[in-house]
Amino acid sequence: MKIIAILMTLPIFAMAEGAQEQAPASPLFTFLPFILMFVVMYIFFILPKQKENKKIEEMRTSLKKGDKVLTVAGIVGTVSNIDDRFVSVKTGDTKIDFEKVAIVKLLEANGTST
Repeated sequence: MKIIAILMTLPIFAMAEGAQEQAPASPLFTFLPFILMFVVMYIFFILPKQKENKKIEEMRTSLKKGDKVLTVAGIVGTVSNIDDRFVSVKTGDTKIDFEKVAIVKLLEANGTST
């Protein structure tokens, strides 16, 4: 019985010795999966978000008086005044001042729907 147990463990020791004889893996191959994961995440998550942010920023800079907009708060109104940093939005009889970053979407540009 002891002989069988010893014979069964011999291949395990032989594999362990063989593993020690191999050359160490290059650092490039060690970090390759992490590098590939970062590249995939950059392509599928970061690039599209950057393009979307650039498009929204272009929309905010091209706002004109009379444009119908949607704000972060869900308020729909017409632009009545524009400063460098603030936009006045008129909804009904009320005029509300928002920062430009609060404008989420351009619904109509000077009476033409988009």
